[in-house]
Amino acid sequence: MSKSPWQCEEKVRNPKRSTKPNFLGSIDPQMGVLRSAFLCLMLVQSCELVASSDSGGEWKTATATYSVETDGSLITEGACGYGDLHRATYGKYSAGLSSMLFNRGSTCGACFELRCVDHILWCLPGSPSVILTATDFCPPNYGLAADYGGWCNFPQEHFEMSEAAFAEIAVRRADVVPIQYRRVNCLRSGGLRFTLSGNSHFFQVLVTNVGLDGEVIAMKMKGSKTGWIPMARNWGQSWQSNVDLRGQPLSFEVTTSDRRTLTSYNVAPPSWQFGQTFEGKQF
Repeated sequence: MSKSPWQCEEKVRNPKRSTKPNFLGSIDPQMGVLRSAFLCLMLVQSCELVASSDSGGEWKTATATYSVETDGSLITEGACGYGDLHRATYGKYSAGLSSMLFNRGSTCGACFELRCVDHILWCLPGSPSVILTATDFCPPNYGLAADYGGWCNFPQEHFEMSEAAFAEIAVRRADVVPIQYRRVNCLRSGGLRFTLSGNSHFFQVLVTNVGLDGEVIAMKMKGSKTGWIPMARNWGQSWQSNVDLRGQPLSFEVTTSDRRTLTSYNVAPPSWQFGQTFEGKQF
């Protein structure tokens, strides 16, 4: 069991005398004091390292703008297929990603921490950060320069944030701001949600509310009369199969980009219908 720093300090103040030899010969009490102090220092430093590794990944540089939600389109649409973001539990803190970050929809559902940096006029004092979810794609505009309207042009790393999220880190009158970002764990309430759609020849499921890593890279489904059936990504976080599982209870296996796999058995009863949403386990 590891010792707390004050326990180590007490050991340093009161070293036990010993005349037993070690591989260096007889023990010098003063050397024992130094060795104990060194071990305490290493223990404290290792704890600090573990704590910092849990706070998020490495900060990277990018740019950010925001979309004015005059018609609510950013909240009710998007290339990830989530539909109404409030119903999908992602709310108003969301963003569209440039193709460099969007990764053909694989990044949908991932969470990012953003902060505005290096701009005294546009960044809010203290560079506060905001956590948001990737819910959309920011398309390129190759008719404009990358630093003048073509912010989402490849290979730019850019976030087109919701207005509410942008207001947490910068003043609204800013056009484009320099930011730092990093991937963080997603904190979700409740279990994974599976929304079913399709017909007798085409089955599709949208998976939402994915905690921790948030980025789904593989899915399988299973009926009571089948084994596990691999699904293909249709678009965003919508996954598809051509197997007809009507009349069977449905189970789902979800794998995220951190290689965690979660299985939710019998999520949907045999009487399930297209258009329904069912809740499974959570990471």
